[in-house]
Amino acid sequence: MLSLSPVAESATLLRRIGVVVGSVLVTLGYCLDVLWRAAARRLDRARVDRYTRGWAAALLRLVRLQVSVFGTAPDFSDGRRYIILCTHASHYDIPVSFVSLPGSIRMLAKKELFSIPLLGQAMRAAEFPSIDRSRRNRAVKDLEKARQMMESGIVLWAAPEGTRSPDGQLLPFKKGCFHLAMDTDAIIVPVAIRGIHNVLPARSWRFNLGQQVSVHIGEPLDAGSYDREQLPELMAETRKRIAGLLGQG
Repeated sequence: MLSLSPVAESATLLRRIGVVVGSVLVTLGYCLDVLWRAAARRLDRARVDRYTRGWAAALLRLVRLQVSVFGTAPDFSDGRRYIILCTHASHYDIPVSFVSLPGSIRMLAKKELFSIPLLGQAMRAAEFPSIDRSRRNRAVKDLEKARQMMESGIVLWAAPEGTRSPDGQLLPFKKGCFHLAMDTDAIIVPVAIRGIHNVLPARSWRFNLGQQVSVHIGEPLDAGSYDREQLPELMAETRKRIAGLLGQG
């Protein structure tokens, strides 16, 4: 549990501005540090791991978010390939995951994020992958790179819903991350974050401070044990487990 203020409140306009500005400055600071260390060849994976968790913890402090964790993550250093499939109801899903889960976690990012100045370059330097499925040749190369990263110890994080849920209820799953799991023979770790939609509801800037959220880690699934024709079964079983973790099963 993070030791943060237990008082829940709706942020005033001034406080909302402060959270946004603070979040941008924190992110900018870490991006600049990553880039100069990468340029000086002083950036390694362990340092990036510390940076991602430091960045995430700083963002959570700005909204006084309290986090509890239930369940046990696998041993991500056992040589197998892992992909975390997590619910997605807030921009804070990713920082909450970074502070709650072990391992060298990297978000499977949308390609548009890499076009943002400084952020995109820092994400590339920090080994954040992206897969462009709109171009077959590019997708094949991206998949191979993702597989190599996973084999070297990177744990991928992805949201099977693809977009944020406005009320915490599970949205329909998209196939992309399941194709990736099968293409890389990965172990899927289902994760659900309860209450996160209250912190910053989707498509709004209404911050609610001092919220309590809980991270629930489920039983892993071996995507490599499913045939290509069994993609719907893999998706259904993953959804069943995540829904159970949310208390919606």
